[in-house]
Amino acid sequence: MRAILCIVIIGLVLSGCVTQEYNAATGREDIMMVTTEKEIDMGRRIAESIEKSTEIELDPDPLMSERVRQIGQRIAAVSDRQEVNYTFRVIDEDEVNAFALPGGYIFLFRGLVEKVESDDELASVMAHEVAHVVARHSIKRLQGGVGYTILQILMAVSGSSGSDMRGVNAAFGQLIMSYSREDEALADKIAVKYLKEAGFDPKAMISFLEKMQEVNRERPIRPYSNYRSHPHIADRIRMVKQDLLGEVDFTDYMNKPVELH
Repeated sequence: MRAILCIVIIGLVLSGCVTQEYNAATGREDIMMVTTEKEIDMGRRIAESIEKSTEIELDPDPLMSERVRQIGQRIAAVSDRQEVNYTFRVIDEDEVNAFALPGGYIFLFRGLVEKVESDDELASVMAHEVAHVVARHSIKRLQGGVGYTILQILMAVSGSSGSDMRGVNAAFGQLIMSYSREDEALADKIAVKYLKEAGFDPKAMISFLEKMQEVNRERPIRPYSNYRSHPHIADRIRMVKQDLLGEVDFTDYMNKPVELH
């Protein structure tokens, strides 16, 4: 497998696919092996796999979908990646969650939309997911193993069917969206910026994260819950409060999870 990885990486370098790009959201130069076009195509295929799955359905309420779309577009309008066309969908499940696919495909669960108390709270969730797309977190995770390229090659060589490829796309979607603490913290920081620029109240992010903290303490494991499960909520609340208010409460430190080594 290491030999295959080396061959793929060398091939990408020789073909000129490895580039150094400035990321306006992070303020850093990133080494990228996946172009924006390929990223969008990858996200589209994973999104199609989700929408065609027999396990889930998109929410049929047009008013809810339009509300999500309008708020999402306000956030997208101030994002640092204007070359991406953001798409917002609502999954008809009572899961209180959301996830972003590469290339700007963002899904919210109906349970989350019903849980928020204001457009500001809903915007805070969507700004966080847009921030993941802007920072290209899923693509950077993908580049860590160059796994998707290898997987696609193996599937093509074996003559796998379209349904098999949809399964691969869906499974790989879960893998590349397991963000680190650093990714979550950066997405929150970028989201606060977007909320301000789009005219939303950034403090709504704190109130929604507190709701998520309660939900995570009691919620059962559900289908597709692995797609976007935001860990370390207590850490995120403290960091957002520090960023917005310059201080945190004593209770925020008391709620800090114990690190296991």
